[in-house]
Amino acid sequence: MRGNPLDELEEMVDRISRQVEEGMTSGGLQVPGSVPVDVVDTGEEYVVTVDLPGYETDDIELTLSEGTLRVEATHEELEEDHEAGEYLRRERSQKAANRRVRLPEQVDEDAVSAGYDNGVLTVRLPKVTGSEESKSIDIE
Repeated sequence: MRGNPLDELEEMVDRISRQVEEGMTSGGLQVPGSVPVDVVDTGEEYVVTVDLPGYETDDIELTLSEGTLRVEATHEELEEDHEAGEYLRRERSQKAANRRVRLPEQVDEDAVSAGYDNGVLTVRLPKVTGSEESKSIDIE
């Protein structure tokens, strides 16, 4: 007897997500629009570090929902005046980047803090059982 097809699909999506995340953590896979992320477990908290060069604090949105930290960054495309030439290569026009980080344990959502310095976003997520509602996180 077969199980529920939706359950099987959800398991497959979870498995693929884990494989993609494992590939990214080993440095072997870079998904377009994603950004490099380090996650450190200090014992008392998770420290998530995200490279977001070229963005301003107002360009970055952080949310925490159901044990997943979501980082989304968007900015206007740079329009530079190149008087006498065409682009031979243009890699700096990316307008959006995003990343989702699944946390192994629940965190104290009221104590989460974030800072942004020189293109590096650092999010501190103290471990404690928290609520399952979404919460927006301000960047200092």
